[in-house]
Amino acid sequence: MLKKPLFKIISLTHTDGQIDAELQIDQQNEIFAGHFPDHPVVPGACMLQVVKEILADTVKADIGLLRADNIKFLSLVEPSTDLLQLNITYQQTDSGLKINASLLAGEIACMKLQGIFGLRYL
Repeated sequence: MLKKPLFKIISLTHTDGQIDAELQIDQQNEIFAGHFPDHPVVPGACMLQVVKEILADTVKADIGLLRADNIKFLSLVEPSTDLLQLNITYQQTDSGLKINASLLAGEIACMKLQGIFGLRYL
C-alpha cells in the first residue's frame, strides 16, 4: 500500500451526473521506483483507482467495479505530466452507477473507461 497519494486533487466540480477534476501527479511517489525505474509511468491500475475514489467520494457511497465494458489505456502518463483532467459522467441504473470516464493530459487521451460500479450508500 502506498504511504502517500499518487494524485492530488487541484479542483473538482460536480453537477448533475458530471464530475470534472484536475489532478496533479506526485512526481516523487514511491510507486515510480518500481514502475519502472528507468522509465517511470503511472500504472493503469492507479488510473482506474483514482476514478473509483473520486466517484465514491463525490456520490458518498462505497463502490466497486462490477463490470468494465470498455477500458482503453491510450497513452503513457509520465510523472512529469503537469496536470491531468479527469471527466466522469454517471447515471443511476438498476445495476448501479453506469459511468463513462476519461483521463487526459492536455488534449491527449490517456485512458477511457465505460462500466458499472455497484454501490452501497454510506
